[in-house]
Amino acid sequence: MKIQLFIPCFVDQLYPQTAFNMVKVLEKACCEVTYNPNQTCCGQPAFNAGFRIDARDVATKFLEDFNSTDYIVAPSASCMGFVKNYYPLLFENSSLYQQVKDTGKNCYEFTSFLTEVLKIEHFGAVLNGKATYHDSCAALRECGIKEGPRKLLQNVKGLELVEMADNETCCGFGGTFAVKFESISVAMADQKIQHAMDTGAEYIISTDLSCLMQLDGVIQHKKLPLKTMHIADVLSTGWQE
Repeated sequence: MKIQLFIPCFVDQLYPQTAFNMVKVLEKACCEVTYNPNQTCCGQPAFNAGFRIDARDVATKFLEDFNSTDYIVAPSASCMGFVKNYYPLLFENSSLYQQVKDTGKNCYEFTSFLTEVLKIEHFGAVLNGKATYHDSCAALRECGIKEGPRKLLQNVKGLELVEMADNETCCGFGGTFAVKFESISVAMADQKIQHAMDTGAEYIISTDLSCLMQLDGVIQHKKLPLKTMHIADVLSTGWQE
């Protein structure tokens, strides 16, 4: 099965190893993975900041870069949710509207592609410890992702998965929200981290590195005994090569 990788800006710049680990998992699932080095951003930051015309320009480039019938897979429900749900608004009454709809049908967040398209839930990963899963707002509310990541984690050998209180509550990042409303954002992160700590978990795992970046910043600042991991990093851990 052929797929094209979409690697979001912050993953490319800050967490490239997660992208490489995602490729490892996809290739283990016998996917033919390609990457277009001309790709840039999906346009979400500009859109969220109110710059609709700029967002549309960036989105147009995305459509050019991913103009094929292949699946498009990304380690981010936030970016994929934006393409699927908001591109139709950006390109309404446009000559590109049908392409937008077709492209959106091919876009998948990493775990949803594994569980819904490939229908694989076991990758032979090993991670000894206790973890709790954070439902990102984009994954849960924009992409309808809930059980898939949990099924994947339940099949990781040595990993005990426990649910935290209010697991569907936002971490406080929200893109520019964290900049415009810093004190509220930090308070929300504090609450989420406390719920994770209350479970006795060693790891917070999620589909979205934007959430994990937000949480990890507070964790490191307070020197708390918690680690954050993207699910692609978990699924590529402990393989017997």
